[in-house]
Amino acid sequence: MPNSLLDGIGLFQMTVPQMMMILISILLAYLAIKKKYEPLLLLPIAFGMLLANLPMPQSLGLPGFSAYDEGGLLYYLYQGIAKGVYPPLIFLCLGVMTDFGPLISNPKSAFIGLGGQLGIFAALGAALLLGFKPEEAAAVAIIGSSDGPTAIFAAKALAEDLLPTIAIAAYSYMALIPIIQPPIMRMLTTSKERVIVMPEPKRVTQRQRIIFPVAMTVVTLLLVPSAGLLISMLMLGNLIKESGVTERYVRSLQNEALNILTLLIGISIGATATAEKVLTIKTIMIIGLGLLAFSFGTVGGVLIAKLLCKLTGGKVNPLIGNSGVSAMPMAARVSQKLGQEYDPNNYLLMHAMGPIVSSTIGSAIIAGLFIAYFGR
Repeated sequence: MPNSLLDGIGLFQMTVPQMMMILISILLAYLAIKKKYEPLLLLPIAFGMLLANLPMPQSLGLPGFSAYDEGGLLYYLYQGIAKGVYPPLIFLCLGVMTDFGPLISNPKSAFIGLGGQLGIFAALGAALLLGFKPEEAAAVAIIGSSDGPTAIFAAKALAEDLLPTIAIAAYSYMALIPIIQPPIMRMLTTSKERVIVMPEPKRVTQRQRIIFPVAMTVVTLLLVPSAGLLISMLMLGNLIKESGVTERYVRSLQNEALNILTLLIGISIGATATAEKVLTIKTIMIIGLGLLAFSFGTVGGVLIAKLLCKLTGGKVNPLIGNSGVSAMPMAARVSQKLGQEYDPNNYLLMHAMGPIVSSTIGSAIIAGLFIAYFGR
């Protein structure tokens, strides 16, 4: 009789690894609430992780609280990731919030976004050297996209076992961009370059804004169909915004839909972060590779921006190079903030948006290529 009573109390079934994961979940919640690091995502991730590592008494015969316990609520919420539904819908919402005007008016800023992909390939090479399988290395490398939905999409297709760690690393480093990027930007730029005032972007017509997402969708689906789902949803969202005739969609996608999807993704990812999945040597390596990817992405973007600065006779401020990573809009805010430290009247925010949106497109295309090449 006493044994059956104890079997009905989860506390007596808790393991040390589960306790460690619960402490990690509390730390993430602290960073979200106290430090305000990506709270809209880190908070549900932390709570999902907490639930997933609380043992369900076996004597009750009920499903547990992890995404792997079939029949439970979190199992069904996770199917939005397992079936590849949430990431494209997030891209739809992001498209509504994205202004392609700076990229259309200044196409050469796309080269900065291309330079920002250096982090993906640096992490890919390092992961292969560390002994990751090719498909695992490709999934880990997409952390360098600095785009959470893209990282989730690639990890699900290439290395689902690593999904919790990859997703948490991607979003954690996105939250730390204001800490990671400025030292690299200062190191690679001169005092003269930091005060360059860029000319105002050219005016972009509504016709150009409408043609761009349609053309980009057609080109992507014809040339890189494996990236078509993410790109087409991003472009549909942007077309909805730029058409000027769907204000109700715009309001809903920018607010309620995006918030609900972010909450569902967060708690679903957290619910996959069980002790046996996360507390491994691979997790430590993935965390390190994520930092490498973000750092090299920043380096690549700044170096290309410096090259453009020289080629244009000093019309490009290299501080926008950090926006070669597609952390929207945090990277652009870092460009703006650092630029105004050296010249309070310098406004780099809109100039930085061109590289960011080009990087978002570029990293999604690279993820599609990796899925096509490394996928089973």
